[in-house]
Amino acid sequence: MASDRSSAGDPARTLALLWGESAQEKPGRRGPRQAKSPAEIAAAAIALADAEGVEAVTMRRVAQELGVSPMALYTYVPGKAELLDLMLDTVYAAMPRSAPEGDGWRARAAAVAEDNRLLHRTHPWAVAVATSRPPLGPGLMAKYEYELRALEGSGLPDVELDAALTHLLGFVATCARMAADARAVQQESALTDAQWWAANAGLLARVFDAERYPVAARVGSAAGEAHGGAYDPDHAYAFGLARVLDGLAALVAENGGEDPGGAP
Repeated sequence: MASDRSSAGDPARTLALLWGESAQEKPGRRGPRQAKSPAEIAAAAIALADAEGVEAVTMRRVAQELGVSPMALYTYVPGKAELLDLMLDTVYAAMPRSAPEGDGWRARAAAVAEDNRLLHRTHPWAVAVATSRPPLGPGLMAKYEYELRALEGSGLPDVELDAALTHLLGFVATCARMAADARAVQQESALTDAQWWAANAGLLARVFDAERYPVAARVGSAAGEAHGGAYDPDHAYAFGLARVLDGLAALVAENGGEDPGGAP
């Protein structure tokens, strides 16, 4: 999964696909019209990735889902790399745009974070795709514009505005990966965290010396009782988001800005 990344295909063909400039659709071209649209192809690939993970998405599998031959699919999409960009841009275009709980930049930024958290929960494969070179399609551009507008008016210079958004989205992506890992572990073991710790408490007690690790014993016990296990994805997200927004608030203040809408 680590090898999957966006913008790994041919740039010209990828942009033509994402922006609806397929050569087969240009006026004057002879031959039959395409039987499958990019939207249909993206939907089939996304459904497959949602169900089985992005590693299950191959040109052959997507062609099978669409009821066409693999060679026929290549007449619509150049290859797997371009298909992955199409999938990402499609989910970006369809992602939610929730109403913030306040009027200030902090409330808007929290809404952006929650929107991305829901995106990754709905399409867990998306967070596993490296996007340091993002798919430059209309979905990505609309997403970027919407998210920048959340921080617009905070007083941050443009370069710091972009960096602040990158920092926020990086935090959300990290939380999404950890939450996905926690769900996978629970599904594979068929045990909740509380059940797993209860089943293994005796084994740990035989080897763990609380007097040697007093702080770990105290804090670990308190956190375990509070969360029902060693890690609570929801608590980690809520706690971390507040700290990220606090840090951005300090940066905003350094630049002479403020948040008239208050903090959620």
